[in-house]
Amino acid sequence: MGITNAQSGTNVHEIAAGIYRINTPMALPGDLAFSFNQYLIDDDEPLLFHAGLRQLFPLVNEAVASVLPTARLRHIAFSHVEADECGALNLWLSAAPQSAPLCGTVAAMVSINDLADRAPRALADGEVLTLGRHRVRWFDAPHLPHGWDCGFLMEETSGTLLCGDLFTQPGRGEPALTDADILGPSEAFRQPMDYFAHCPQTGTLLEKLAQAQPTTLACMHGSAWHGDGAALLRALAGALGH
Repeated sequence: MGITNAQSGTNVHEIAAGIYRINTPMALPGDLAFSFNQYLIDDDEPLLFHAGLRQLFPLVNEAVASVLPTARLRHIAFSHVEADECGALNLWLSAAPQSAPLCGTVAAMVSINDLADRAPRALADGEVLTLGRHRVRWFDAPHLPHGWDCGFLMEETSGTLLCGDLFTQPGRGEPALTDADILGPSEAFRQPMDYFAHCPQTGTLLEKLAQAQPTTLACMHGSAWHGDGAALLRALAGALGH
């Protein structure tokens, strides 16, 4: 694995057994370095978490194809409805004829039943889906960090929490996997244009995720992280005043 597109810098790295981070670095307005990640679980029923921006589909598709044929994808999953989460959803559904959207019940009800070209598989809070060797559990997390429909997937065999916009870090997303501090950089990035909803249940929801005891945090922006995920999620709660 490594660079799959020399022009964009899109790259693929295995961050846990059978789980691959697809990373595309981009510049935000003001020439701020940033990155967008998707996570691919290679199994009997392959799953892609984050459909990604529509404009990035050719690059991400190229990266997926470096691991497995795109047509094998069965689940196109995401945390909540937002362009960088599911903008390319229908392109993936077209490229993978056996695939379907995978999301929480709220996202299915308010958006995906209408937006998607195929009906979604809607997961209830705590529901488990077995992919083969891997099994993923859905956690409802409304308004964490934003969006009534927000939720996360935990791949339980490897302890990998697909944690969406939590711990968003600036930069090109290097290295692919780190054990260095990501809370400091993510909090410094968040505060000038705070995108957290700060709902009353924020602390409770972060504690729910912490109790799952993740050992890898698969962030949507920046490096994935390995270590005591429960401690880091509780540290985030503290930083947010919960």
